[in-house]
Amino acid sequence: MRYIGRRLAFYVLAFWASLTLNFILPRLMPGDPGTAMFARMQGQVDPSQLESMRKAYGLSDDPLYVQYWNYLWSVLHGNLGTSISSFPAPVTDVIRTSFFWTILLGLVALIISFVVGSLLGIIGAWRRNGFVDSVLPPILLFTGSFPYFWIATVALFFIGFKWNLLPLRHAYADGLSPGFNLTFFGSVGKHIIMPAGTIVLVAIGGWMLGMRNTMISILSEDYIMMAEAKGLSQRRVMFSYAARNAMLPSVTAFGMALGFVISGALVTEVVFAYPGLGYSLLTAVRQLDYPLMQGIFLMITLAVLVANLIVDLLYVRLDPRVRTG
Repeated sequence: MRYIGRRLAFYVLAFWASLTLNFILPRLMPGDPGTAMFARMQGQVDPSQLESMRKAYGLSDDPLYVQYWNYLWSVLHGNLGTSISSFPAPVTDVIRTSFFWTILLGLVALIISFVVGSLLGIIGAWRRNGFVDSVLPPILLFTGSFPYFWIATVALFFIGFKWNLLPLRHAYADGLSPGFNLTFFGSVGKHIIMPAGTIVLVAIGGWMLGMRNTMISILSEDYIMMAEAKGLSQRRVMFSYAARNAMLPSVTAFGMALGFVISGALVTEVVFAYPGLGYSLLTAVRQLDYPLMQGIFLMITLAVLVANLIVDLLYVRLDPRVRTG
């Protein structure tokens, strides 16, 4: 319990620090959203109208410490402000619209790459110098060296445009309305194959190599030789003894990757016009939408902290040494 208490205190402090940075960083950017908005309107509004619009958008000329206090008070009450780029929609509504698609794309890609990559790493380490250990790592690391957007662009051109095998863009067919039916689910599944597949193709090699290297060091431990000497089956030794302990570093990496699911598919969402939070963040940066930027950054921070807290709790279950620490 002391370990969990210390970790909770750390995450509370980290959350406060992230809130402070989340408030300061957008205000260090050059320009002002009100001035940028006025420039886009090409002088069609006079200064008095501009001031009224600034108040409607929640912009303020108060001292920074006053703005900071008001920001903390609003966040703690669940009020993230009004989006400048999607006025008069609240930031929470804009985020809610895109959140589901980002989570769907990120989780599908992360889970597939983690599970398949880890299994390949376990098999490759257990059967050294076999096909999985000799052939797959260099191929997967080679494909993983390419950036997301390059593989996404190549897949988009050949698979979507030239061969017309999969849809080019969006999360589902334009003529469909979201609903709980097989037609809609089938369209969503068909549209997610290319964006998720490009992420998996880039990430799977790292998961495999990390698990393989950890497994190789674990297999030289005394308790593995003891388990084999006791006559336990190869499958039980591989998964219950070796893989369980080798999973600890991968669980930590999975927690970090889980926290960055919200922002990790930014470029992929842009290439495939996938309606996720990454595309919303790009729009917010371009239009100096402070409230929306802060809301998305806050979600990314919360996701990382919550994911790491879950990993710490899993460590208590997977590694008994932590309980006595």
